[in-house]
Amino acid sequence: MLLRHEDVREAARDWERFSSDAPFRVPIPSEEAMRTMRQLPIETDPPTHGEYREIIAPFFKAAKDDATIAWMNALVGGMVAAAIARESIEIVREFALPIQSRALTHLLRMPEAEAETWIGWGIHVFHDGSDASAKGSTLERYLEAQLDRAAADPGDDFFSALTQARFRGRPLTRAEMLGFANLTFAGGRDTVIHTISSVLAHLAHDPATLDALRRDPRLVPLAAEEFFRIVSPLTALARVCPVDTTVLGESVPAGGRIGLNWASANRDETVFEDPDSVRLDRRPNPHVAFGTGTHFCLGAPHARLLLRTLLEQCAARVRGVEILEAEEKVERTAVYARRVGFEVLQVRVEGR
Repeated sequence: MLLRHEDVREAARDWERFSSDAPFRVPIPSEEAMRTMRQLPIETDPPTHGEYREIIAPFFKAAKDDATIAWMNALVGGMVAAAIARESIEIVREFALPIQSRALTHLLRMPEAEAETWIGWGIHVFHDGSDASAKGSTLERYLEAQLDRAAADPGDDFFSALTQARFRGRPLTRAEMLGFANLTFAGGRDTVIHTISSVLAHLAHDPATLDALRRDPRLVPLAAEEFFRIVSPLTALARVCPVDTTVLGESVPAGGRIGLNWASANRDETVFEDPDSVRLDRRPNPHVAFGTGTHFCLGAPHARLLLRTLLEQCAARVRGVEILEAEEKVERTAVYARRVGFEVLQVRVEGR
């Protein structure tokens, strides 16, 4: 497991020594029991990765459009107003999960009613429940049905784009389509949900944050990046060494995995002064919460827009947040345990 900022960045950019061309083995822990297809484009290396990435990139650029920004303001503003109107609200499943699910319908150009199905899957399409393989099968059946629908009556949505796309002069195979769709639903849900819940908890613990954002709205983009750094909701991803190699003095056999620990890199005290503190005006902030290099997260513009909008709406509408009940979520693997948000976060939101 690489922990230092510089080591993580260097390995992430060196795809020839540290390959992502390893189906099921890029996530930590690996996901052989949870899905049947290679996730695309993340489980490929250049140049294949870049060619696959271009197929779906237009959907993820929408976060920079004025219409999408206005839509996100309406969505998040409405959710914040509804939270204020309630006696209390459970942030993880009643606030963050619906926001991200509804936001994804806009990103993927799907009917907003589909969000109710996605909300029913819980925080993570694999890990929110006791039987990951069963949940994986549920997701695959859903994706198959959507691709069948799109093939029969294509529109302008994400699934239709996959059925109409071409890769190196040929249509995508059904396995490739499923690989894109699987990653879209598995890769960007829990990370955003845990970031939202962690930010709301921070506002409860440090009410001065809202005052600072109200006084100087220019802090909002900087504050959003600082929250991504401090939360680092995706702890680590793996790479596979194609040949025997040595990594920081340790021998790794061909086929062996190394981990790129984004969360640790984002707390590297040689890069970030006072790394365990939230500094709303931190600059520069070279965090790697979205990865770095070839595999930089396609969903980063969407996540950034959502979090900036949340901070703006909270600054405008919220006087304070009171935590009534909190149960932290702990991510456990064979090599680490780490807090990554909340299982439960019941709060009272006071309006201005």
